[in-house]
Amino acid sequence: MRNMNRELYDFLIEHVDAITEDWLSEREAKDGSIYSKDAGEWSEQMLREQNRLTNLTIASSLLEDKEAFENNKREWAKLVAESRVSSRTPIYEVLDALSKVRHAFWRFIEKFVDREGDRVLRSDIMNWGIAVHMAFDELLVEFTRKYDELMNSRLFAQQSLIEELNAPIIKLNSTIGVLPLVGDIDTTRVQSIMDFVPNRCVELDVSHLYIDLSGVSLIDTMVANHIYQLMQVLDLLGIESTLTGIRPEIAQTSVQLGLDFSQIQTFGSLQLALKKTLRK
Repeated sequence: MRNMNRELYDFLIEHVDAITEDWLSEREAKDGSIYSKDAGEWSEQMLREQNRLTNLTIASSLLEDKEAFENNKREWAKLVAESRVSSRTPIYEVLDALSKVRHAFWRFIEKFVDREGDRVLRSDIMNWGIAVHMAFDELLVEFTRKYDELMNSRLFAQQSLIEELNAPIIKLNSTIGVLPLVGDIDTTRVQSIMDFVPNRCVELDVSHLYIDLSGVSLIDTMVANHIYQLMQVLDLLGIESTLTGIRPEIAQTSVQLGLDFSQIQTFGSLQLALKKTLRK
């Protein structure tokens, strides 16, 4: 029984490493790229191993076992996406490299056609073209989906770190925390603090938070109002708050706003506030 798909598959598997070498030989010098021909021995070995999996995955699309192709596709996308995110490789470089892989892969299909001559029908070539190009397209979609998923996860982790560095809550004991604010505080930053601090206090089981403003260079009326609102939010959560490091200009801004700090503990310095607390 004639089964040219299987014969082509066997040919490609037999030449799977040759396809990789053919692709690697076409690399050019690119500064800072893992795809550069002078990227080093480690990068070349990594590319060789990953491209071998690429070739095996695409070849499996020629068989009737579609589940095998799907499994290979997911494994390939996960491996390559994690590697490229880790190496900070731009997605356009990956797509360009995969395009070159496609050309190298097809060149070996052409070699098979030349070898088999009249045994290969025009319909075979058309079907292989459809199958192989669809397989590469599916790899692209699965890779970009996984790449996007990993990048979003990394960006979320970085954003969480930025928020924590923006408003670091330092625990002095099991229930007392200090929020040292440093540098300029604009409306964007203070809103981030408003969103982050209450949740973080609950996570850390803080029942008394000292908000220290001694390192803040300037506070405008909008920021002063947000800090006042933050302390009200903490109060509703059952978290006592104390404002320290209030300089004369900050006090004047608060008075001009008409903010009532009479129900809030305030101290000129964090040291004074903690001394009083520890004395209790």
